[in-house]
Amino acid sequence: MFIVRFFQSGGFFMFPILLVLLVGLAIAVERWTHLKRVQTENNKAWDQLYPVLEKGEFDKARDMANKGKSNMDQMMGMGLARQGAVRRREDIEIAMEESLMEIVPQLEKRTPYLALLANIATLFGLLGTIMGLISAFAAVATASPASKAALLAASISEAMNCTAFGLMAAIPLLLFHARLTTNTGKIVNSLEMASVKALNTISIFAKRLADRPPVLPGTQLTGANHDQAIS
Repeated sequence: MFIVRFFQSGGFFMFPILLVLLVGLAIAVERWTHLKRVQTENNKAWDQLYPVLEKGEFDKARDMANKGKSNMDQMMGMGLARQGAVRRREDIEIAMEESLMEIVPQLEKRTPYLALLANIATLFGLLGTIMGLISAFAAVATASPASKAALLAASISEAMNCTAFGLMAAIPLLLFHARLTTNTGKIVNSLEMASVKALNTISIFAKRLADRPPVLPGTQLTGANHDQAIS
C-alpha cells in the first residue's frame, strides 16, 4: 500500500509526527464537541430567560439562572444577583463582565495547543529531512562512483517524505485551530450581546420605577390609578 510505504520510507521522525497529529485531532474533536454543546445550551437558556426579563419578572429570571448550568445562566445569574441587591446598572455590568472573564478561558481551553502542535509537526518534518540528508551524504561518501547519483537521489526522496508528512499533519491542525477560534468568538459575542440586552431591559424597568409618581400617605387610589400604583 502506498501510504504504508510512504510512512516507512520517512524514517524514525514519522512516528513523532504521527503522535502529534493524533493528539491534535483528539483536542480538536473534544473542543469542537464542547463548543457546540455550549452554544446550544446558551441559546436555549437565553430563549427561556429573555421573555421573562422583558416582562420585568427579575426574581423569576434570577431563579431560572441559578438553576441553570450553562455559561449564559452563569453570567445572567451574576448580573441578576447584583440587580436584586443594588439595582445600579454599573454594578450589574461589572458583575456580568467578571463572570464573562471567568467563562472565556474555559471556552479557549486547549485550543491554542493546536497551533503549537502544528508548528511542532512541521519542525519534526524538517528535522527528519535534515537527519535523512546527513545520512544520505554520509552513505554517498563511501559508495562507488557509479552508484552515487542513484543512491543520493533515492536517499533525498526518502528524506523529503518526512517534511511532506509534517506539512500534511500541520495543515489540518491549523485549519481546526482557525475554526475553533471562530466558534469561540461567536459564543463570546453572543454572551456580550445578551448582557447588553439584559442591561437595557433592566434599565428600562428601573427608569419606569423612578418616573412613577409617589403615592402620598392617606391617598385613596381607585380604578386605573390604583392598578398603576401597584404594578
